Amino acid sequence: MKRLSPDTLAALPAEVARPLYDRESQEVGIVHFGIGAFHRAHQAWYTDAAMNAGDRDWMITGVSLRSAGVARQMNPQGGLYTVVEQSDDGMRARIVGSVRNVLVASEEPDAVIAAVAAPATRIVSLTVTEKGYCRQGDGSLDFDLAHSLSFYYFVTQGLLARAKAGLPGVTLLSCDNLAENGAILERLMRQYLARHEPDLVDWFDRNCTCPATMIDRIVPATTDEDRAAVAAALGGPEDEACQDEACQDEACVVTEPFSQWVIEDRFASPRPRWEAVGAQIVSEVAPYETAKLRMLNGAHSLLAYCGLRAGHEYVHEAIADPALRSLAEQLMRNEAAPTIATAPGQDLAAYADALIARFANPSLNHRLIQIAMDGSQKIPQRWLETLAHNEKHGRTCPAIREGLTAWIHHLQGHNGPVDDPLADKLSRAAKSADPMTALFGEGGLLTSSWRPQ
Repeated sequence: MKRLSPDTLAALPAEVARPLYDRESQEVGIVHFGIGAFHRAHQAWYTDAAMNAGDRDWMITGVSLRSAGVARQMNPQGGLYTVVEQSDDGMRARIVGSVRNVLVASEEPDAVIAAVAAPATRIVSLTVTEKGYCRQGDGSLDFDLAHSLSFYYFVTQGLLARAKAGLPGVTLLSCDNLAENGAILERLMRQYLARHEPDLVDWFDRNCTCPATMIDRIVPATTDEDRAAVAAALGGPEDEACQDEACQDEACVVTEPFSQWVIEDRFASPRPRWEAVGAQIVSEVAPYETAKLRMLNGAHSLLAYCGLRAGHEYVHEAIADPALRSLAEQLMRNEAAPTIATAPGQDLAAYADALIARFANPSLNHRLIQIAMDGSQKIPQRWLETLAHNEKHGRTCPAIREGLTAWIHHLQGHNGPVDDPLADKLSRAAKSADPMTALFGEGGLLTSSWRPQ
């Protein structure tokens, strides 16, 4: 079976969009840690569009910190992959060409450091998930977790090489679902530098920036059925380039038509013109970020835990359940929205309407168990901040309280093994005589300003 590659591009069906630029003549300008499905459907997708619009030298070197899986998917394809947008109107396929190659840090650490240190590199971006920042319960850096196979080590060594060579700093761009992600990244990087390379702290402060971002696109895990559908879209068994076999894309991703990227205008050096292809470059990200975390992500976690408890498998099944839809509406409109200080023109009622419609997309098989992963890293910003704000103003949050009950049910093992960096501790707390206090009370596992009453 032939794979998608630069050699098969010309023979793809005319309706499949493809890169309009000469990929080989472009330099790598971005090193990205955590090149999973979300990055491929979001930041790399925007960067490909920017180069299609005339930007140059923003190719991406992806870095997988441990697993070689993505490298095995993408490198044989010359970095090419398909983004498929699924909706009730069908599927739309586009070949994205912005990724040059994928490095596996555990196998080629020197190459990763060299990529960060390369003179053409201007941006080091991250989608390492919430747990990838290696934070302790109080938010400080857990130095035991931030060992040599974390991004901290590779970024630090790359920055050290840049400083010694007299090169400019870089923009460190967190694209993870963390409130104030830029400020968190900057603070944790400084803690790591202060411990391991203290002489580099002042250089980092003077030469590097960490803008805040808000990212939004629903990207389910790719299935074998998705790969088969993409193979058919790329020509199917009778396509000339693929002889008598389907043109296979092992790195394809399936997503929704909607996409949003809001970025603080605080870059250390030149950047792609992402705003020309739909991104928003703003002075203040917080209102968009807070709405997304508390409304979209908060409702997603609610549907995940309550939906699994009710026997559902996918988001679109959960939102079709009248009781769960009512809970999601209650959380977004009555519990989360009143806690958000909006930006001019930001309409939270319309946002909630749009979210319900996106959740109901039957073409996206977004598994609830995927959303349920790493709850200890997500719930503080998705639910606990909303609870604390409402409690301060004398309001209750029955939908979120129902979500917490369903999360405890999940931690007790009723939905199968718990996928969370604190799984063992969470399981013990959930099975204790008073789970709410063990999890959220004084001295509990999760630190926040909210305490259960």
